[in-house]
Formats: sequence, C-alpha cells, structure tokens
Amino acid sequence: MAQQNFLLGKGERLTSDIVVKSGGAPKEAPYTIEEARKRLAPMIVDTVTMIDNLPEIACPSDEAVISLTLNPEYIAKSHFPRSLLQNVGIEVIGSRPRTITPEKRSLQRKPKTTITTELFVRGQRSSIRSWSQNLPFWSIDHPGAKKSPSIETISAPNPKDKIKGLLPANGHIVLEIVLHASEMELEIIQNFKSYLNRLKMDVQFKRQFFARGLCFQELIAPAEHAKEIATFTGIRVLRPMPCLRTVRPMFRSSAIPDQKVTLPNESPISSDIRVAIFDAGVPPNHALTQWIQPFEFPEMKPASKEYLEHGVGVCSAALFGSIDSEKTIPRPYSFIDHYRVLDDDSGQDDHELYEVLERIESVLASQSYDFINLSLGPELPIEDDEIHSWTAVLDSRLSQDSTVTMIAVGNNGEGDSISGLDRIQVPADCVNAMAIGACDSPEKNWKRAPYSSKGPGRSPGFVKPDLVDFGGIINRPFVVVAPNMDLGLRATSGTSFAAPSAMRLATGVRAHFGKSLNHLSLRALLIHTCESGPEDITEIGRGRVARTLDDVVMCDDNTVRVVYQGEISPAKYIRASIPIPSGPIPGFVSITSTICFQPQTDPHHPGNYTRAGLEITFRPHDNKFSHSNQLHPNSDKFFGTKLLGATEYELRRDTWKWENCLHGARRKRGNSLQKPCFDIHYNARLESQNFIPEDKLSYAMIVTVCAAGVADLYNQIVRQYANLIEPLRPLSKIPIQT
Repeated sequence: MAQQNFLLGKGERLTSDIVVKSGGAPKEAPYTIEEARKRLAPMIVDTVTMIDNLPEIACPSDEAVISLTLNPEYIAKSHFPRSLLQNVGIEVIGSRPRTITPEKRSLQRKPKTTITTELFVRGQRSSIRSWSQNLPFWSIDHPGAKKSPSIETISAPNPKDKIKGLLPANGHIVLEIVLHASEMELEIIQNFKSYLNRLKMDVQFKRQFFARGLCFQELIAPAEHAKEIATFTGIRVLRPMPCLRTVRPMFRSSAIPDQKVTLPNESPISSDIRVAIFDAGVPPNHALTQWIQPFEFPEMKPASKEYLEHGVGVCSAALFGSIDSEKTIPRPYSFIDHYRVLDDDSGQDDHELYEVLERIESVLASQSYDFINLSLGPELPIEDDEIHSWTAVLDSRLSQDSTVTMIAVGNNGEGDSISGLDRIQVPADCVNAMAIGACDSPEKNWKRAPYSSKGPGRSPGFVKPDLVDFGGIINRPFVVVAPNMDLGLRATSGTSFAAPSAMRLATGVRAHFGKSLNHLSLRALLIHTCESGPEDITEIGRGRVARTLDDVVMCDDNTVRVVYQGEISPAKYIRASIPIPSGPIPGFVSITSTICFQPQTDPHHPGNYTRAGLEITFRPHDNKFSHSNQLHPNSDKFFGTKLLGATEYELRRDTWKWENCLHGARRKRGNSLQKPCFDIHYNARLESQNFIPEDKLSYAMIVTVCAAGVADLYNQIVRQYANLIEPLRPLSKIPIQT
C-alpha cells in the first residue's frame, strides 16, 4: 500500500432524523376474556392457599410474593399487564425467563414450547385473596379483564425451588441470599433478620451488595435450615457461596531455560491512558514496575509466590502480549495500575468472593479508568434465569463509566456440556464488558483452546465470548515475564492471559488516536476487525482479535472503514447513510457493520436485562419500492436471521432485538446499491415495561465497504465526502507495531 489509508471518522455527519409510521392491527388473543377468567380462577385459589399457609413472620406487613407467567405472545413491553396489576393491588418486583408450552396460541395455531417471562409480584395477602374472590365476577368491561388473557399461569414460589446448588446435610456454611430489595427498601433486610431471629437460628450477616431491585446478602447459617430460610417470602434465590477461580495456569508454568529478557527502556507511547488490572499482585521492586504501579489494600495477607506469578503474567500480557524471545520486546502503550485483590488464602476462604468484589467496587466507585482487565471471578458457570452478584454489581457500574473492560471467560471449557459446566463463568456475562476466550495459536489455522469456556451467553448478551485471543497451550505456550527479579521468561496458558492481550490491542488504538475514538468505538472496532474462524460463535464468539494495529486502523485502496459516533433519542429513528461512489460500481460490494451501545441494566429482570435496544433496518436502494404508498424504500436483512417481520418471541429467541452489540455483513451486486443506508430505531424499556428515558443513547457504529472492482474506492470516497467524513490521523508519527 503506497499511501496510508487511515480509517475515516465523523460518520455521524452522514445521519439524519426520519419519521417512521408505527402501529398495526389489534392483537388476536389466544384466550377470550371468559376463557381466561375460568382458567385463572382455580390457579388463584391454589396460590392463596399456599401463601395463607406461610408463617406470619415470613410475610412481614402481610405481604407475599407470587409469580405470574405470561403467555408467550404477551412478552413484548407494550403488552405488559399494568392495568390488571394496578386493579389487583400488586406490584412487579422482578422477573426471569421461563420455557413453557402454553395451553393455547392465537389464530388456532398449535401450541409449542417457547420462552416467556415469569413475573414476580408482591402485594398484601388480603389483596391477592380479594382477587381470588372477585375474579369470577369480573365483567368484560372490568379494568383488569382485558389483560387477563396475557396471563398463562399463577402460582406461589416453592421454598425448595429457591435453593440452587448442592448444600451439605448439616453444619454452618456461607450462603449467598438474593432478596427482592433495593437500597430504598432496607426494612426488608431488617424484616429478614427479624425472621431468622424469631426462628432462633444461629446466623450471622456479613457483606451485602445492592444492584437495582436486588440485594445480595452474605449469610452464615446452618445448612439444615435452608428450607426454612428460603420460606421468607422476600427471598428470590439461596445458594452456597461460590468459590473464586484458582489462578493456576492450565499446565504447570515453567521457566524457559537460558532465556533472559531485555525490556525496553522507554516510557509508554501514551501517558494519558488510564488502565487498571485487578489481580493477584506484583512485587514492589519488579522490573515491570517502571510501567506498573502496584496497589495494596489494608489488612491483606502477603501474596503467595503462585499469586505473584499470576499477577506478573497478566501484567506482562497487557504490556507486551505473548513474548517472542527472538524479537525485540515492543514499547508498552500505557502505564498500568495493578490492584492486588487476592489474599494468600484466596479460594480457600468462603468469604473471599464478596471481599474481592468489595475491593474492586471500592476502586471503581472512586477512580475512573479507560481500560480494565479482570482475569478472575467466581468459579461458577452463568445461568439463564438468574444474575450473579458479580455480574449485577459490575454491569451496573460499567453502564455509567466510559470504560473498555476485558473479562476472561474462564478455563472450564472441558467441563460437562450437558450440565452446562463448560459454559462461560461469572462475570463474563456482563453486557457492558467484553468476554475474552482463548485460542490455541497466534498464527493461521487457529481454533479455540480446549480449556477456554464456551458460550452462549445469556440473552441479551448471547454472543459470549465476544472474542478470543491467543492464550497458549502446552505445545505452544503463552510467554510472559517471570515474577522473579532476574528477568527470565515463563511459559504458561489460560484465558487469564488472552484477556489482557486483547486489551493491549485496544490500548494501542487509543494510544495512537487519542480520544477521537471513544470507548464504544474501540469495542466496536475490535469486534468489527476480528478474524473469523472455523468454529461456531459458542466456541469463539465473533472470532480472533486482529493481529496488528494495521488490521484495525488501516484500509486497503479498494476499501473504506467509517466510524460513526452519535446519539439517538428514545422512540426516534435516524437514517445513517453508507458511503459508496456516486457512479456505477462493477462486480460485487461487501458491506460489514458493527454497532455497540452501553445500556443500563435491570438484574432483577434477567430476561429483560438491558434497558435499551436498537432495531436496525438495512435499505440497499433508495429507489426500490414494493408499493406505491410506501413511505420508505424496501428493506433487506442484515443483522440477525429473523429480524424482518419477526414476532417478539422470534426476535428474543434470535437474540438480536435487545443485544447491545450487533454485527453483520452482506454481499450485494454493485448495481443493486443506490444511496444505501441503515435506519436505526431506539427502543427503551424499564423493568419489562414501556419507558421513555430523558437521556439520549450514545452509540458507535463501524461500517466497512469493500469493492474489489474499484481499485481507488478509498480515494473516491474521501473526495466525494470531503466536507463530511475525514481520515483519522495518529497523534504522533510512531510506527504502528504489535
């Protein structure tokens, strides 16, 4: 490439507001109001019987929690049964996804097993009792009657069903209790304490975390009384406290004989980037401390040799990637703050999980970082119907910060697939972080490293891992600086090293282009420029992280890559033009796009976890209409496989409607494109319901157009759009390197 074709910025100047008519025919219900009334009446009677049998002390202020399972045709936020709940006098406090086979479907279609939403609702037992007594007499015009067909089942949670995981038969253990309680509902926590005291249980309350409508409480209690504890109506989940993942590599790491390392003697390329790594420690006088600032928390025990080895290895990966002893070690891109959050007895102390999270949260609450790496977390595969405390707390924090966060997915990829023990581990299911797995080679013909945890993630957040990077295997290890002071090398492996290695590429882009590319653009660029592999997305996510900075920030002569960094108002539509030459385009044109945004989250509604969603419509030709009265040009599929004309269930099953990172590509004939564009619609929801927030939603979109038949496409686009988009230039003329 004779000239340097840098990626193009200011793509948001190619956007404009548009008006799209919405609405449709009235919904056909699966049940008539009369059928719904007859179906639900005996269910409410049984539910009342169950909650009336609960001890008075388990229902403070006479309140009880019951569940309403929606018919799958009513899971859209616009169908939320608000009027019914208001009339009965109950409120929604959470929900979770549930798979059912409904009794009926609308339009006489055959019932089939589908995903739906189970609502947790709270109210006075007297109100629920009154509902049971009055329902048989509800007329068609009753305020709650019209929403009755949306309810498939009504029940009361069984205490046994709240208990997750295996508990010992007896003895005091550390439990994680999840309560339906926000920070504004501290009386629920106090009522729970009073409940346990009145049962004369020898229990101890420890740390707690709040995330939206949930309270995660650490509790020391007798295992034999777990069912009694779970009887308290405000409890959502009770589980044994998970352990932290071990920091041992996948094979015993070893020194590389006769290999010494010569570190660069320069400061980082950028001194403006703030990077934080939360891990196992770095010796205060280690050679890496010329770029690493170690931080310790008060009253921690000294770090073990094994932990320091892990901490130094993770920092080495973030600074240099996997070291090739035959090549000069590259200059780091940034300084790094390393916080030691693990004690010497981490993984053995049942309280350590919450202690570590507390340390991390205390830093994030007081410090602002551009990049964060986590190569640790609970030894717990994710679940579809519940959010763990680590995920809830971190996602809530990251939804407010302008941060690129990398989280290692874990090394349990060879676990049992049927039971889900090979699935990505908490907190890699954070939607506001990038989950990084490991591949087995930095060269061609790579695949997932056998130990690297698999997807899918939860929906939304279905594509997890997001990406993979080289993490080492036994015959091709990941090479890092050794923890001792003689500057040796060490062979190791694990997703712990793939994650900071991937973060290093992102810091390299920021170091060269500064804040002209925000955190959402950096995330989108990493996904957009990744190298697809031979395996399914559940194995490798979108693919392997690009090998060089050139792959991310440079364009071939027949290619343009444009960065859009904009905002969109709720319930509004914008049209984003895709730049192509004004004249005829011979042959085929490939269009690839990635869009990312940062949503607020509702951990008490895991099936409706993200508060924002973008529906994107691809319109390839501005003069193609199917009908004379059509307002906008014909659309074509781009993101997802069932996006166009799909039902709410199909969109959710296909996982794209509420995903906060979308990626797609199309190959079209050049003569089928004329002023192509994406129409982008911002959908908002709050706790499963309709919601119009006050703030706009920030997004970043990357669009690449490649036309093999147009040798000077880049130059044509730069000239044609000279007053709109422009090449991004590095801050300094430093050779781009890996």
